Amino acid sequence: MEYTKFEKARIIGARALQIAYGAPPLVKVPEGMVNPLDLAALEFDKDVIPITILK
Repeated sequence: MEYTKFEKARIIGARALQIAYGAPPLVKVPEGMVNPLDLAALEFDKDVIPITILK
């Protein structure tokens, strides 16, 4: 599914907040990656974030 830049920002932001509050990552964390926003973007790119947009 193709997302608008606003949907993408909202999904990544919401997932980054979950990670920052202790949610386990859904991908193998690369060495040295500690920023929740970077990790959420990686999860988004791999299409594993459990968030759905209804249109």
